[in-house]
Amino acid sequence: MPKAKKHDSILGATIEEIDLRNPLSEEEVIFLKESLAEYEVIFFRDQNITPKQHKDFASNFGNLQSHPVYPTVEGFPEITILENDEKNPSKIEKWHTDMTFKKTPPLGSILLGKIIPERGGDTLFASLSAAYNDLPEELKKSLNSMTAIHSFEYGFKESLAEPYGREKLSQALKDNPPVEHPLICTHPVTNKKLIYVNSLFTLKIKSLTDSESSELLDFLCEHIKQEKYQCRFSWEINSIAFWDNRSVIHKPDNDYWPQLRRMERITIDNTTPPS
Repeated sequence: MPKAKKHDSILGATIEEIDLRNPLSEEEVIFLKESLAEYEVIFFRDQNITPKQHKDFASNFGNLQSHPVYPTVEGFPEITILENDEKNPSKIEKWHTDMTFKKTPPLGSILLGKIIPERGGDTLFASLSAAYNDLPEELKKSLNSMTAIHSFEYGFKESLAEPYGREKLSQALKDNPPVEHPLICTHPVTNKKLIYVNSLFTLKIKSLTDSESSELLDFLCEHIKQEKYQCRFSWEINSIAFWDNRSVIHKPDNDYWPQLRRMERITIDNTTPPS
């Protein structure tokens, strides 16, 4: 059976004694599901898997998504390619939770490192449940009744501003109108409460004026990314990060120019919206 080695941080564990080239047993799948919920992000080293093995591994945890914007591995529309260097920099610099512009955002993502810079290019994760626990009790009570609007258009505003950007993303815009999610959600497995906002996709808090909403969102988005809630993952070739999109925010550290960084990601459907 695999083992989880907890990191010296509030979240994160490395899973050892497992080979993801092989089909997982039922016991291994249960162990990984429990580890993901407990540690919020789990990591694997030295997993030289093929695209099919990547897909087979991810399929143990739910149906697989495709992304409305990014390119994919040939023959595997579920595997998104994230490839960046100085000439093609990543447009994602902010802390975020993936695809909260959807009514039912993903359960999680499995990111595989294929080409890794000699220096830089780490990924940072932060616990939304730990951030909630540190809020004052009175603030928790007031936030519990609030709803936030999340927007694809807001999150991809830089891409939309490029020449022909709105034309290129016209179908994605049509398919992803703004949605609403509770400001405070409960994790469906651990029952931990968490702050469900992010600076990339959260447009506004519904019941507040624009200025009140901006002030509160600014506070919350700064609060949830504090270093004490974080862990940092330094990539190696064939390393994997599997994060619980229901309970963490993350961001890449785009400090590796002019080097190339290529990652391959599979995103897993959730079955119920945040609540």
